[in-house]
Amino acid sequence: MDIIDRANEVAAIAVEARISVSADAPAEVEAVGVCLNCSAPVPDGHRWCDADCRNDWQARRNRKAGRLG
Repeated sequence: MDIIDRANEVAAIAVEARISVSADAPAEVEAVGVCLNCSAPVPDGHRWCDADCRNDWQARRNRKAGRLG
């Protein structure tokens, strides 16, 4: 195993940790008819208009909570 392989392993672990943190983050937030990040209208049951808004919202929430993201 060379240094590139080890770097890839470390990066994969970091990505998995971020996914784990962010996957749990929005569970308690209910859909309200508009994107929770930018307030654009969204279909019933949706919380964000797209993945970018979801990721921005989760990253901001994680930073406020002092978590990775």
